[in-house]
Amino acid sequence: MRALIGAGEMNPSAAQIAERAGVSLRSVFRHFEDMDSLYREIAALVEAEVMPLALRPFEATDWRARLVELTARRADIFERILPFRVAGAARRFQSAYLMDDYRRTVALEQSALKAILPAAIAGDPLLFAALDVVTSFDAWRRMRQDQGLSIKKAEAAMRLAVERLTAGL
Repeated sequence: MRALIGAGEMNPSAAQIAERAGVSLRSVFRHFEDMDSLYREIAALVEAEVMPLALRPFEATDWRARLVELTARRADIFERILPFRVAGAARRFQSAYLMDDYRRTVALEQSALKAILPAAIAGDPLLFAALDVVTSFDAWRRMRQDQGLSIKKAEAAMRLAVERLTAGL
């Protein structure tokens, strides 16, 4: 399933999973009691790949440079997880696990952003909300898929939005 989603098949069927894995349809269902258990397996693999990147200490020492570093880091991570998050978004309203995972991920993104900002910015609900949105996966997905921006241009757009929101602070 991970290979299918990674190749752009956002909603693979059990039959496609079985064919790709070279096993019977019965084997797919025998190994995974339900689709949520399959999603858990994929999420664990994706998380194992990206969490070391997300948790890497910042090299920068001031908040502005850390914010620039955060946008570059998120661009890398978001690009790696793009097909998996898009596939999950399509099903999260039918899956308690995917909805919980989505909420956990958004909370993690928000806390990581808040941790590098000065208290005056993190404590400003409107400014924080704006920074949260422009550095979010949803903004990344929209720039990459809906607007057709390259990775480099999407990252530059994210950085520009952050710089404009924090100019003069």
